[in-house]
Amino acid sequence: MLEICPLKFALAELFAQASTHGKLTLADRYGLLANLLHETSLTEEERRSIDRLLRAASRGRLVLADDLSAILGDGN
Repeated sequence: MLEICPLKFALAELFAQASTHGKLTLADRYGLLANLLHETSLTEEERRSIDRLLRAASRGRLVLADDLSAILGDGN
């Protein structure tokens, strides 16, 4: 069975990139999935960050992009 493990400090970087670029890339969404699957290892601050990202996406403040990376994307 394949085990998905989030990278240490990846959630903070994901939050910063999403806030800077205004979008959640495909890689960002997989990173969120990895963190949510290991919910027991999340701190309260990390849980709040995930909630903020999901709330912003649901309210249209973040674009759900098909780009793999915000850095390698089309620059928008």
